[in-house]
Amino acid sequence: MVRIIMHGCNGKMGQTIGSLLAEDNEAKLVAGVDLFDDGHNSYPVYKSLEECRVEADCLVDFSTAAALEGMLDYCVERGLPCVLCTTGLSAEQLEKVEKASESVAILKSANMSVGINLLLELLRDAAAVLAPAGFDIEILEKHHNLKLDAPSGTALALADSINDELGNEYSYVYDRSARRERRPEKEIGISAVRGGTIVGDHDVIFAGADEVLTFSHRAYSKAVFGKGAIQAAKFLAGKPAGMYSMKDVIEGAL
Repeated sequence: MVRIIMHGCNGKMGQTIGSLLAEDNEAKLVAGVDLFDDGHNSYPVYKSLEECRVEADCLVDFSTAAALEGMLDYCVERGLPCVLCTTGLSAEQLEKVEKASESVAILKSANMSVGINLLLELLRDAAAVLAPAGFDIEILEKHHNLKLDAPSGTALALADSINDELGNEYSYVYDRSARRERRPEKEIGISAVRGGTIVGDHDVIFAGADEVLTFSHRAYSKAVFGKGAIQAAKFLAGKPAGMYSMKDVIEGAL
């Protein structure tokens, strides 16, 4: 049985993961950490990680970027593997994640959906064929009106997967309103929509002469992210220090 600490347990994703784990026979939630708690959870909840000394096999983080440093210190101190799901991290914070992975196992993913992580691989194959054939590349992402960062971490991950396949020769453009010029060839446009309760929509458009190929992913509930996070926690428990990804989880399940 994999014992999990949920960092950000009373957020929407924390509650989703808690509900999923209540019905899971291979993993359980042994503690949660959240500044705000009304006592409705069936597991102990602490206001800070420093207060939480419950024995666990993995920590799942769906909190905020501001809480990253403290969470990394906690995991390194306890040798506790971490599934890092928080997005919107700065370059400096990403460096701290890499440093922490030298001491403890960390699985970082901009999106915990198995479908999105498969799409990351499919886009590499598509880009290798379509970009040399002159296809322009655009990414459109849509999320609910409460999401703070834009573009989404997933949209950037999709762009990075394509760009990595193309030798990182493409630049990213987030706003064309101030530009009056022809679209450069080696450019990936990324557009964001915020509205309503959209869970997460991503379209990757390859637009060529007289034809368009679009890869689309739609998340209809937060459960898809919760299931992926739980699958990742089960995979990461007991792993040696290092950086891992959802690709490792998918390959490990094959």
